[in-house]
Amino acid sequence: MKVKKYVATSMQEAMKKIRSEMGNDAVILNSKMIQTGGFLGFFTKKKIEVIAAMDPDVSPIELKTVKNVRKEASMPLIKDSGLDIAQQVQTNSQKNIDQLQLLDELSDLKRLLKSVSTNEKIDMYPQPLKKVLENMIEQEISPVLRSQLMAELLDFWYARKGDISEEELLEKQHEFFAHHLADLEFGGISYKRKYINVIGPTGVGKTTTLAKLAAECVLQRKKKVAFITTDTYRIAAIDQLKTYAKILDVPIEICYTTEDFKQAKQKLAMYDYVFIDTAGRNFLEPKYVSDLQKIIDFDDEMETFLVLAATAKPTDMFAVFKQFSVIPIHKLIFTKLDETSTRGSLFDVMINTKKGIAYTTHGQNVPDDIEVATRDRIVEQMLR
Repeated sequence: MKVKKYVATSMQEAMKKIRSEMGNDAVILNSKMIQTGGFLGFFTKKKIEVIAAMDPDVSPIELKTVKNVRKEASMPLIKDSGLDIAQQVQTNSQKNIDQLQLLDELSDLKRLLKSVSTNEKIDMYPQPLKKVLENMIEQEISPVLRSQLMAELLDFWYARKGDISEEELLEKQHEFFAHHLADLEFGGISYKRKYINVIGPTGVGKTTTLAKLAAECVLQRKKKVAFITTDTYRIAAIDQLKTYAKILDVPIEICYTTEDFKQAKQKLAMYDYVFIDTAGRNFLEPKYVSDLQKIIDFDDEMETFLVLAATAKPTDMFAVFKQFSVIPIHKLIFTKLDETSTRGSLFDVMINTKKGIAYTTHGQNVPDDIEVATRDRIVEQMLR
């Protein structure tokens, strides 16, 4: 926590200094009138001394709690500068003490919460369980899941009086994570719908992934396939898909409007499966998803996969999913697994979105570098 004393000619000047250095979320811990300067007690000047504090690590929830307590106790925040200084000095002394105690308690609570996700509590576990926790931290598994897992393993450990083999411990972990994913659907294209669609933000590798899926359908299943692209914002993306279409010897239709899309479906009516590529735009703009809905008819004939990069932050993945959730999403595809050694974000996204994984990709090679996802395989990759 950053605590600093400010001396100024007025409260307004003190507020200005505090805002400049600490921002609007700083809080006043104490204020009083003081005498400065002068000679032998003469010609002194009255000034105000203000003690302000700001904890840069305090969470929004903690900060909101502190603000509410201050509000209820009539404690002024930085933005409240109109109160009489003398009145503040007389009425807030006890409240300042209470506030300091509250800040200390919040700091203790924050350290306790942080200890759940750091190495501070590792020493409480037997050595084999320490390794499990260290691996979960390394894999960036959420603190909640880690806490649940370690509680189960600790009960298992004491029930067996520590007589547990490494294989049994690994099996217990596998059971734990598989159980949390039990209700989710895994596996590749169902081939129950004619149209296969991939959506997602820019830069996740949608076009390359779509080409891999189409290649599997052509080379392994011997099906007649075609491409449709609605990614008319990037010429490079159209050229890339045209190249894949040429290699696979399949047709491609470029659609700018809903009418184009309808005509393309008619032209490709004789094909077994049609793979649809969409533009990667800024997922923070709702307009993009709306534009997508205007062009593509997301009906019962379409199987849609949301493509996410395994290198992205879970919070960003959740934001992407929320933005696209107005579209029926069947499963997830995670790309760029070769660019990260952690799998925790995959678990967070699956559990929070209640969507399983269809495929994972680990490179740019077409038709290689793609793997059909299974529940056991995803768990194994993390525990490995």
